[in-house]
Amino acid sequence: MARIYRDACGVPHVRGASVADVAHGQGLVTARDRAWQLERLRQRATGTTASTVGTTGEAWDRFAVSMRLVDTAQRAFARLGAETQAFLAAYVDGLNAALPTTADRATLVPELATTGVVAQEWPAWMPLATFHAQQVMFADIGPVLWQRRLEEVLGDDAHLLRHEGPLPAGSNAWAVGGARTASGAPMIGGDPHRTFESPGVYQQVRLACDDPDDERDRFDVVGFTFVGLPGVQHFAHAGDVAWAITNAMADYQDLDDVGPDHDGPTVMPGVGFRGPSTELADLGAEALLPLLRARTVDDVDAAFDAWVEPVNNLVMADVHGTVRYRWAGRVPVRDAGGAWTGWRDDPHRVDVGPDGRLVTANDRRGPESAELGAEFSPPHRRERIVALLADRTGLVADDFAAIHDDALLGGLDELRHLLPERLRDFDGVMRADSLAAGAFAAWRAAFVRRVAAHPAFDGLRAPAPDPVVAPWFDVAVAVGHALPALAAATTPLGIDLAVLARLADDDVADLEPAPWGDVHVFDPTHAFDGVAHLDAPTVPRTPVSGDQDCVRCTGGLPGVFEGAYRGSVARYVWDLADRTAGGWVVPMGASGLPGHEHHIDQLPLWAEARLAPIVTDWTELVEETS
Repeated sequence: MARIYRDACGVPHVRGASVADVAHGQGLVTARDRAWQLERLRQRATGTTASTVGTTGEAWDRFAVSMRLVDTAQRAFARLGAETQAFLAAYVDGLNAALPTTADRATLVPELATTGVVAQEWPAWMPLATFHAQQVMFADIGPVLWQRRLEEVLGDDAHLLRHEGPLPAGSNAWAVGGARTASGAPMIGGDPHRTFESPGVYQQVRLACDDPDDERDRFDVVGFTFVGLPGVQHFAHAGDVAWAITNAMADYQDLDDVGPDHDGPTVMPGVGFRGPSTELADLGAEALLPLLRARTVDDVDAAFDAWVEPVNNLVMADVHGTVRYRWAGRVPVRDAGGAWTGWRDDPHRVDVGPDGRLVTANDRRGPESAELGAEFSPPHRRERIVALLADRTGLVADDFAAIHDDALLGGLDELRHLLPERLRDFDGVMRADSLAAGAFAAWRAAFVRRVAAHPAFDGLRAPAPDPVVAPWFDVAVAVGHALPALAAATTPLGIDLAVLARLADDDVADLEPAPWGDVHVFDPTHAFDGVAHLDAPTVPRTPVSGDQDCVRCTGGLPGVFEGAYRGSVARYVWDLADRTAGGWVVPMGASGLPGHEHHIDQLPLWAEARLAPIVTDWTELVEETS
């Protein structure tokens, strides 16, 4: 059996003599640390959340069932090779061994005790179902339905609210060659951006295998895993090689008008769904073991040939000095009628030399982007990271952490001509303690509300076609995200923005000056939010720097909600010369148990854009004895 160790942050380090031992140990520590989250993930995958949260879960449950999330996971599991099936089964065996599946054990987990829920055991295919449920809304479903509404109402002007701007999917990842680092080896840094959740979506973990009989299975990997899925997926340092991803913003899901006799997944009645995972019965799990066994960039590259979705930009580097980009996943090739005729097969690999760099931030990279999709994030984050790296050499982890912390707001230049005179000299730096940033944000919120209330948008105010996609159908949210694009247009939709900008300034003229961090605070979502009889665990009101289109992406909803509801759900620096020279951090902590010493102990580090140490010396860790 695997031996379990913990570092000072409570991060689990799992050490076993076989892959099965390691998988079992990972399942064990995941259930110990995240029992409520695992039950919540199981309910979301199976469409049974209403059994815990009541009517607030009904819309999602209908969606999960009609999308056939479980069916896709079961078909995908059946198609896996025996080795990958065994890997998943060993993980689930460990998880089930520690899940509180009896009423007396459930009382030890606060959310389970509050709801009276007893965790259910997992079948071997459940990790695939929970992963599918976490990712299925990460691409095109909401945007496509919103685009239809925009085109119906705004016609040729629909592009004004569907633009290259901040979207719910985004991340930063960058790498430099060894000639630019103090260590002489490549370095990778970055941070994935998602909705903040309590507990966090990513789990820090170390997985080490000392198999005496199989050289392939002598690995030692630190990284981030999706809770409920074994191995490490998107961000990891395996000693000789490291990798990271960002969303490639690819167009890989289609929605089709269907009749009542349609036999397939549906988003809602009358709207059929096609996605790579459902079409191929494949959720990319064949990549999991090859990633753990990777020694070189070529190994990681080959492992990601098995990836399906989300479609990602992949940045890799190894101790031999190779630094490489490719995209990974399944993107359909469509004929003129929209039928899928195959899959794009050129991942557009790019290698850079020791003096080179790679930066990806969900923006248009080049010709490959046009093959993948149509809408991307604006270039601001990428251009800012490039500028911060410039031609610098001697780079160390602290330099990469400083990039994580950069709070210069992209897109401000498009708004300059509309800013009140008192804000014309604002430097655009969205620091939590900045009065100027607070004043700008207050005016921006008032401006968004003024613009969103304009009659030009009245036709967009009908309810969303389904509650699951309602977040995409809020006009004020759409205007807030599109503000730079609207400001760059000449009287968009006949709206006199200059007049509304002046009225917005009048709206906030009597407000007392306050720093940005007074309202821009860390605000993770919890399953109990909006449930009248349940109270979500409290999280300290923590001011954070950044904004929706800063490198330090801590996005709110201007004019609607100024707190930070999404942003960096992990940060990392991987140094290929020495893993311990880098660092990592998550917004909350290693434990999902409210009140536990490691529930929110990383929040102060994360809020200050500092990294927790990566510890690899087994003698500096504490072994669990039970």
